[in-house]
Amino acid sequence: MSVSRISTRAALAGGIALSSVVLLSGTAFAHVSVQPQGEAAKGGYATVNIKVPNERDNASTVKLEVSFPLDHPLASVMPQPVPGWKAEVTKSKLDKPLELHGRKINEAVSKVTWTADGSKIGPGQFQQFPLSLGQLPEDVDQLVLKAVQTYDNKEVVRWIEEQKEGAEEPQNPAPVLKLSAASDDHHGGGAAPSATASASASADEKDGHDDKAGDHEEKAAAESSASSSSSDTTARVLGVVGILIGVAGVAFGVLAGRRRSA
Repeated sequence: MSVSRISTRAALAGGIALSSVVLLSGTAFAHVSVQPQGEAAKGGYATVNIKVPNERDNASTVKLEVSFPLDHPLASVMPQPVPGWKAEVTKSKLDKPLELHGRKINEAVSKVTWTADGSKIGPGQFQQFPLSLGQLPEDVDQLVLKAVQTYDNKEVVRWIEEQKEGAEEPQNPAPVLKLSAASDDHHGGGAAPSATASASASADEKDGHDDKAGDHEEKAAAESSASSSSSDTTARVLGVVGILIGVAGVAFGVLAGRRRSA
């Protein structure tokens, strides 16, 4: 087999592999999803983003509806304003009232709807819709937030299929918010009292060593800069040497193939 045929087949195989990776990546990241900003701990509060990509090349997304489970209700769901979009919060009566901060709550948010108001999610674009959620349930590991996406050509895509254990991902999976283990501070952020006291007690000691620490930091920064520069130069030299060796190898292979064919 000639060198040219081998090269052609290798290039073709590489192109097919790259195309497969691109297609699979597009499929994996094209779903409506929910992503927490930081921690979403059981029993606490969290800020999340509903990420909405546009899957169509001939239509724009103009509406999104996200439903919240009433079997594990959230007393507070507050959307952050998004320019060009109007948010509407829908509440529903609860069969069993919630107790939050010493008071009973008879209704909870069941749905949030965003409607385009001067903006759209065009082809090749995505939009994030931030939400503040709380209080998160303590008796489940995740919340399934079913979503409905509407395009300006009247097409509706329902992201409502729940993932079954051991099964392949459904075609239109519902967004899932994973909950982490409960923390001591249910409101998120802030140091625990013991940590705060410890930090306060060590403040004077820290101030007494500031000058020495500054000198050490300057010296360490200079050494780090020199080391980084040296490492960068070495990496570049090695990179150039590697390229030259690779080119020489290809040239040797081509010459050897020609000699054999001759």
